[in-house]
Amino acid sequence: MADFGEMLRDAGDFGLFQKILLIAIWFPLSFLSFIFASVYFADSDPERQCNTDWILGAGPNLTEEEQLNLTVPREPDGSLSRCLMYAPVNWTLDSIRQYGLNHTTACRDGWVYDQTLYQATIVTDVSLICDKANMVEVAQTVLGAGMLIGSLLFGPFGESRTTQIPVLFLFIFTLTGGLSPNFYLYLASQFAAGMGYGGFGMNAIVLSEYTKTQHVSSSSLSSLQNPVQI
Repeated sequence: MADFGEMLRDAGDFGLFQKILLIAIWFPLSFLSFIFASVYFADSDPERQCNTDWILGAGPNLTEEEQLNLTVPREPDGSLSRCLMYAPVNWTLDSIRQYGLNHTTACRDGWVYDQTLYQATIVTDVSLICDKANMVEVAQTVLGAGMLIGSLLFGPFGESRTTQIPVLFLFIFTLTGGLSPNFYLYLASQFAAGMGYGGFGMNAIVLSEYTKTQHVSSSSLSSLQNPVQI
């Protein structure tokens, strides 16, 4: 039976292959935090109000603040409503100012978004707001479900091939999600990207432990071959 030293010798040294493997694992891992954090920005809901340009027909010289004060109701805390507007009327501007508008309705002509922070998000692109606001949480849940499935599907193997495939899933479907023309393709992309995230994360741990074992084996073998003289 082979002794422990021979077993370590057969396991091999911490050589070039293990170093390349560590670099190959580190490179995708360095982007994972950015990809995962990008969900926060992609699903962000910027400030918005209903599009109430109809009143410009009665008062084309109104400032933005005057327009909003006349056409958008206030919430109990004093902020402008994000989902309601006053129904358009065929009154003069003086009549609107004198009598005010009372009948509220849902936004009829879309929304005006504050683009100070974001030019566009999935929320603004497909209007995931008001009665559809819960769909943002659905998208984040789908991402988490994809991570779970990816971990179960790719995790048990721990081989280089099952690490490469999740990386392809991750980068391809993250890009697809960013370019999705509709919400359903975005959901599918989130699920597939989540599979890549979960699968790569599990296998990266396995492979890194493998290189760690090789390094420990190399150090132990060196100690056996060069015992400390007492």
